[in-house]
Amino acid sequence: MKEMIIRLAERPLRTAFGVWREMLYYDGQDQLIVLVLGEVSGASDVPCRMHSDCISAHVFNSVECDCREQFISAQLFIKEQGRGVIIWLDQDGRGNGHMALMLAASLAERESIPQTEAYQRLGYAADRRTYNSAAAVLHDLRVGSVLLLSDSPEKAKGLTERNIAVSGMHSVAVDLEEHPGLRAYYEDKLARGYTIGGFKSGSV
Repeated sequence: MKEMIIRLAERPLRTAFGVWREMLYYDGQDQLIVLVLGEVSGASDVPCRMHSDCISAHVFNSVECDCREQFISAQLFIKEQGRGVIIWLDQDGRGNGHMALMLAASLAERESIPQTEAYQRLGYAADRRTYNSAAAVLHDLRVGSVLLLSDSPEKAKGLTERNIAVSGMHSVAVDLEEHPGLRAYYEDKLARGYTIGGFKSGSV
């Protein structure tokens, strides 16, 4: 089934990483903010980052996750490549919402358990994010294929299931020597099937 997607607005946006096109889409339920650099229509191997909202990282500069660093890494990589797409998704707390994130983080710290287990104990999904609308945006932009800026196989699967060709994946994992506090966070990601730049469980 084809996803509903409507482009509502568009403007140039000057950033520390060049002048991008900022676009606002609506999928019938939520709004999506999309940043595009360069010409992507008909292009292959277009760098693409599907990025979930994270209030803790982007507003409060939390060091408990790598969301802010991943976003900056993606923007810098796209600038270096000269073109690319970033799709900002309103999916805080793995799509469960910010309250779920707060409750799960508190439980995980209190009982020294992975955050994934904490979500599930509280009755939330381990990850309820979907990428149907992101795929619809890429179809609207007429992107030929994407180089996915992610370590998540679920994101690649979500796009290919919606007929977006994923030509490869480029890691946006942080250097754990510089961010040692994220080791347990990365172990949890590895347990969920993430590649984390080639790391294996127990090696981070």
